[in-house]
Amino acid sequence: MMKRIIWCLFVLLLVNNLDAQRLLSSQFTKEELKDVLIPREAWTPAPGIDDRQIWDQIAKPVREHYLSEAENLLDYQWPSLPATTTLMFVRDGNRSIYDSITFSKRRALGTLLIAELLENEGRFLDQITNGIWSICEESSWCVSAHLQLTPGGSGLPDVSGPWVDLFAAETVNFLAWADYFLGEKLDAISPQIRKRIRLESNRRIFTPLLTIPHMWMDFAMNWNPWICSNWISSVLLLETDQEIRAKHVAMALTSLDNFLDPYPDDGGCDEGPGYWNAAGSSLFESLEVLNLATNGRYQVFDDPKIRNIGSYIYKVQLGERYFINFADASPTYTPAGKWIYRFGERINDPLMMQFGLYNADNSELTGGTFHFNRKILLLTEHKLLAETGTGLPLPAEVWFPDIQVMLARDQAGSMDGFCLAAKGGHNQESHNHNDVGNFIVYHDGKPLLIDVGSGTYTARFFSAERYSIWMTNSAHHNVPLINGMQQPAGLDFKATEVSYSRKGKKTVLGLELKSAYPADAGIDTWIRTFTHTRGKGINLAESFELDQPGTFSEILMTTFRPDLSTPGEIVLRRPAKDGTDQEFSIQYDDSLLKASFQAMPLDEPEDIGIIQKWGPKVYRIELKSKISMQKGEIEIEILKR
Repeated sequence: MMKRIIWCLFVLLLVNNLDAQRLLSSQFTKEELKDVLIPREAWTPAPGIDDRQIWDQIAKPVREHYLSEAENLLDYQWPSLPATTTLMFVRDGNRSIYDSITFSKRRALGTLLIAELLENEGRFLDQITNGIWSICEESSWCVSAHLQLTPGGSGLPDVSGPWVDLFAAETVNFLAWADYFLGEKLDAISPQIRKRIRLESNRRIFTPLLTIPHMWMDFAMNWNPWICSNWISSVLLLETDQEIRAKHVAMALTSLDNFLDPYPDDGGCDEGPGYWNAAGSSLFESLEVLNLATNGRYQVFDDPKIRNIGSYIYKVQLGERYFINFADASPTYTPAGKWIYRFGERINDPLMMQFGLYNADNSELTGGTFHFNRKILLLTEHKLLAETGTGLPLPAEVWFPDIQVMLARDQAGSMDGFCLAAKGGHNQESHNHNDVGNFIVYHDGKPLLIDVGSGTYTARFFSAERYSIWMTNSAHHNVPLINGMQQPAGLDFKATEVSYSRKGKKTVLGLELKSAYPADAGIDTWIRTFTHTRGKGINLAESFELDQPGTFSEILMTTFRPDLSTPGEIVLRRPAKDGTDQEFSIQYDDSLLKASFQAMPLDEPEDIGIIQKWGPKVYRIELKSKISMQKGEIEIEILKR
């Protein structure tokens, strides 16, 4: 499965790079970078620990959080990672125990480091030393789930052949910042500490990046900018040889171009908002570090694609914390408002700045484990965020023509009323689900008909069994089953004849779904049309012709138990704040369709994540054709009752 995915990505890369822009690597040659990059001894991307005028200004709640957390870590016993814990992923698909151990160590080191920066009394230095030493003694900085991608990995890491994954790159970044801020203090404890940091960083990260092919360097996947953001920052913080620094940066920029060139011009992230935080936002992080490392000479923020990648994040909001979640994306996402504001400021997008300002609070300074660069860069940025408008942008309509995703809501700037999101696309998107023609319906900013999304990641998600997991296959998305056939995975299974329009109060998306299904489904044509009428509701129309009489089913996923007591109508009741129920009507022709539903069992390991996101009940509604039909038209209306 993984080899097939990599081969398909390689073909896509070749096709897309025929007309490559190479925006990032073309700014400066490697030789020019030697002159443009500020030398390590002169580079101050953040104020040093002795710059108390800056560190003493950190907001009191942030200061109290870190000092309290760090005090609790004074007796923290840095855990080891036994071989059997590492092997759990290949033995039973479980990665969570390994992840919880390794992530807790990085989180502890970051907390202790920031606490020492805030206090500067040496109280946390010994535990910081223990953390650095413990992490340096790990057999691998990759997580167990990614060892299958390494050249010699098979359950346990090949320690003779280090390889760089997301979390190896995150790890070196923690160590690089510890070296930058506490260098002399660590040397006073023992000169072996910083020597070890450099030895392990070069052996595990920098040398492999220069000498070993890494598949993520060539593709438009979130790994690429996420790793590059840590790579660029860490090598600039740790490496003193200007020629070597320039060589690394030049190679990282080539990798980032391989991410950016095939990226959709519309800026749409087919992995969803949570992954945008690792993809588009990490691209900005890389560019921001380079901006700091060149005295502002590395400027590409006026490029239309960069601007579109940034603005994507506020265009896909459905509710206060709900966002479009096609594929593996989570339905909820907590925007890092201050970082998003900074991105919006760089690309001069007032709506993105407004979105960032609305979501700006101290949680992004105190929460989470990774993207440590952002935390450091924001901690010492004391300027007031400029007023750019109140409330959320919430555009009335959004259309991403490249990834074929649309959104339409009743009122711009308001969550009141209906909001429809729908997609075309193909079934080889990043973190793909087989869901061409899928749609989501929200009302008053809350879910009504849902994309279930992904659950808890297990080994099955990244194997040949991926589409045997119910939440990834088309039988559990809001798309039709045709002659009992589901949509297969693959680039060839896609929407065609895609049309999008807005006229008056109506926003319309039309899709030909014939190519999304196998030939055995016997489809001559299957046109699916979504119509959102502001102030009224949503209409789903199917116009179809099969090569012979057949059957079909319309599937709808929801978290509310359906009431089927009225023929031709499905009633969904959603509790309101005042204790009453909001009622919604899904109307259909009961002479053609028969309604039924089932509660999903939610008893598999992957289902833990579904329960965490949606609660204990998820229902699958099936509207099944009562008779065989060769051609016809059906309509489904979704209205407030």
